[in-house]
Amino acid sequence: MWARNQGRKRVARERLQQERAREKSREKRRRTLIVVSAVVGVLGLAAVAGLVAANSGKDEGGGTDAGLLTAPSGAQGEEQLAIPVGASDAPSTLTVWEDFRCPACASFENALRDTIHELERTGQIRVEYHLASIIDGNMGGNGSRRAANAAACAQDAGKFAEYHDVLYMNQPPETEDAFADTGKLIDLAGKVEGLDTPAFRSCVKEGKHDAWVNKSNEAFQSGGFSGTPTVLLNGESIFPTKGEERISVPNFKKWVKEANEGKKPGTERPAPAGGDKSASPGASPS
Repeated sequence: MWARNQGRKRVARERLQQERAREKSREKRRRTLIVVSAVVGVLGLAAVAGLVAANSGKDEGGGTDAGLLTAPSGAQGEEQLAIPVGASDAPSTLTVWEDFRCPACASFENALRDTIHELERTGQIRVEYHLASIIDGNMGGNGSRRAANAAACAQDAGKFAEYHDVLYMNQPPETEDAFADTGKLIDLAGKVEGLDTPAFRSCVKEGKHDAWVNKSNEAFQSGGFSGTPTVLLNGESIFPTKGEERISVPNFKKWVKEANEGKKPGTERPAPAGGDKSASPGASPS
């Protein structure tokens, strides 16, 4: 009897140890893939949002004919729809399509921001940002477009990367169109040194780049993308997966290292838009 009891206790202990090991493994995977777990449920909604926006007409304010189409300073690429950050001769290009009201975009940025800045600063990647406003079409309002316009105004001042980060760090709930308030967008500019100027305020209030934002959103909708964020490394999709590997900080660094094998880091950095040579794309605003 004693031997049988001891055997049962031993089996119970072993089962408990195995369950603890499995739980530890599950927790490790959860931490490693936190960005995916935070956004995977949103991707389907983002894809639907794109379809709704495409079929519901233009955002409030009209399409690309609503005023003069003025690209922000330094915009590049086809039809000047890309805002570049980093060395122009970097061996790899990270293309990011985002919507400032998009929760999945904020999850991606909050998880990968420091890593992207690190790789950009060291000349490993050049980032090309493309702005969309599909949430406006899906949820109503115009906060996506106004935030994108404000970011383009920040690009005019040579402060795009810093202000881009501030917007995502202070993103309101998706259902609250808080970024439609130009006063809030101007208040947030106060978190970026040297950005809150009369020129920036005028650009934001007048919607100087609204038509450009609409054109960028049209390019997104016609690009065959499933939702925001859409993230491409040298043209290959890496979000939420690259092949069978899910995105994570270690995987992202590995993919960039593999893509850059045998290539030199980039060093050619054009003067920032707006002529502000002190602009630091890797800054960490609050």
